[in-house]
Amino acid sequence: MSVAPDVSSPLRRAWLRELGIERVWAATPPAQVASQAPQVSAQALAEAPAETASPAAASVVAPPARMESPAAAARPAEGGARATTPRTTTGRMGPAQVHRDALASMVAAPKANAAPPVTQAQAIEWASGDPEAAWAALQAEVSVCTKCALSKGRTQSVFGSGPRSAQWLLIGEAPGEQEDRQGVPFVGRSGQLLENMLGAIGVQRAKGDAFVTNIVKCRPPNNRNPEPEEAAACRPYLERQVALLNPQRALAVGRVAAQNVLGTDATIGSLRGRVHRLGLGGKDIPMVVSYHPAYLLRAPLEKIKAWHDLKLVSGIGEPQ
Repeated sequence: MSVAPDVSSPLRRAWLRELGIERVWAATPPAQVASQAPQVSAQALAEAPAETASPAAASVVAPPARMESPAAAARPAEGGARATTPRTTTGRMGPAQVHRDALASMVAAPKANAAPPVTQAQAIEWASGDPEAAWAALQAEVSVCTKCALSKGRTQSVFGSGPRSAQWLLIGEAPGEQEDRQGVPFVGRSGQLLENMLGAIGVQRAKGDAFVTNIVKCRPPNNRNPEPEEAAACRPYLERQVALLNPQRALAVGRVAAQNVLGTDATIGSLRGRVHRLGLGGKDIPMVVSYHPAYLLRAPLEKIKAWHDLKLVSGIGEPQ
């Protein structure tokens, strides 16, 4: 699917201004990317999006930004809701290291009662049977799920939004306060920025271009990051969603989402900027990793990197 609009389009320029990027770039060889970045003014990148509600939820009250901790290199850390504590001089592990170790151990040795990954044969069977009925049954199952403690504090589960025919798959981390209230992923200020980001490359949620979901379907308390065991409990739902979808490309936003779907504890800085393979639901989908919109609201200078990620994922499958 070709989604790139005319670079001279006034509509695209308006999208880019909302995204905080004034200059419009044409597709550029990787060797020239570094030389382009200094041309963007810091003032333009720092502009925050307007406070209007997103098209997905016009009456949404803007939720507070998700709190994420600074990284060890004195820059804002993407995707973290709690302060990261390094190993102490006594050799004890801080919470961040414990979380990374837990994730690594889950990837290396899944629990005995964890659901096995969806195979390609299962995916084909579901799709060739009655996929619409399977989709409806999956939605109903998610709505009453009690597989982890997150179900106790939710208003409702957030299955996802968009049609099964969407050619884009966007995977986030977890519902926030407004998502929990409305049952729709990515609303409020972060949802508005996401609309602008996707709109800048010609992708519109309102037109059914993308299916948007999270690695967990229930809101964690105080908008914290989902724990590894919570993501593991929800993973079969994500597997089945992907099995019943047929996207051409995927975009994972946020460190926690990227680490979970790729089975790694690598930093988002090392994961973004290149194409990965998403092996969920018996599928093999090209995927790009980028920053979470909530993080970009607090670190607007990173929008230029997110823009390059968007250009990368939109170019997947296009003639070179």
